[in-house]
Amino acid sequence: MAEAERIIGTPDDPEAEGTGEGGSTAADAAVNAGRGKRKILVLLSVAVVAYLLDLVTKMIVVAKLEHQPPIDIIGDWLQFRAIRNAGAAFGFGEAFTVIFTIIAAGVIVVIVRLARKLHSLPWAIALGLLLGGALGNLTDRLFRAPGVFEGAVVDFIAPKHFAVFNLADSAIVCGGILIVILSFKGLDPDGTVHKD
Repeated sequence: MAEAERIIGTPDDPEAEGTGEGGSTAADAAVNAGRGKRKILVLLSVAVVAYLLDLVTKMIVVAKLEHQPPIDIIGDWLQFRAIRNAGAAFGFGEAFTVIFTIIAAGVIVVIVRLARKLHSLPWAIALGLLLGGALGNLTDRLFRAPGVFEGAVVDFIAPKHFAVFNLADSAIVCGGILIVILSFKGLDPDGTVHKD
């Protein structure tokens, strides 16, 4: 009985509360597992929303805007203009489309593996944005002309004096910025905080 009280903890013994081998009880482990599953659900929800928004906007752009004059949104400061980008961001590296496709697939694999130890809501949102954006552009690389692994990404948001981009690019950039902020704050994906 004394051994059971030591592992489970009693209200009268604050030092014993919630401790046992490994510093947590089975109940704590179950709660943590539940929280981890909720964070994975957040990651997947954010990824699906980002992916679908990107996919739908690209379908509209290809159907309505391709081979048409640009549409002014805010004068000539912001336009919708359909272009096909075989390269990376800002149109660089058009000769390396297959490499960018492999990198995008690698990013997706890393995010899926990292999700197993995810216990942080901000990290779930950041990784969801990265996953949705990577899937959006990877879909173009796989299924658009000129062929599998060589497809050109559909870009259409055209600010003045800046590169043309799409919603997948926006999701990737926002996710990346959030990851940098979380890293500077010392917050790890598993929810631990480092104070340096």
